[in-house]
Amino acid sequence: MRRYFCCLLLFLPLLSGVAWGWQARVKKTHDGDSITVVNESGTQIRIRLYGVDAPEIKQPYGYQARRRMAKLAGRKTLDIEPMDTDRYGRTVAIVRFRDGVMLNEVMVAEGLAWVYDEYCLRPDVCQRLRELQDQARQERRGLWIDDAPQRPSDWRRETRTEEWYKKPVRVIKAIARKVRVVIRS
Repeated sequence: MRRYFCCLLLFLPLLSGVAWGWQARVKKTHDGDSITVVNESGTQIRIRLYGVDAPEIKQPYGYQARRRMAKLAGRKTLDIEPMDTDRYGRTVAIVRFRDGVMLNEVMVAEGLAWVYDEYCLRPDVCQRLRELQDQARQERRGLWIDDAPQRPSDWRRETRTEEWYKKPVRVIKAIARKVRVVIRS
């Protein structure tokens, strides 16, 4: 028994470098940093790209980011390397094409996403993303055409305070459409 334990300790460092992931086919693109995939068992899983924050749909370049994501990843089988789960229950992951190219890097390199410094904690991945972002900024690609593009996190913070009242109104209207009130006299 002791012999097996020693062998395990020798091989454990080798296993730590292995990427534990799975393959899935893209079913839907939501925006420039999130997709829904279907795994081999048919389960749908929402994926958020690790270390990347793309403009929201209503934000400048949000529509372009979503279209590019759909063109790059739509209906393709991708390699998913889970990193975490966010507060919305999405799997935060490094996503690679079959040839090994990282989708996260492509979106940043084309100027359609920022490096999400707040949540990008893996040095090897994040350093590369920052280099690609700097290069896109210097070459004025995508959203970097603007002199001072607004980060999605700042945009969400500002619009959340402006639109807080709209959601309850939408819910009440939806309920009113579904429920018919019969008044008896």
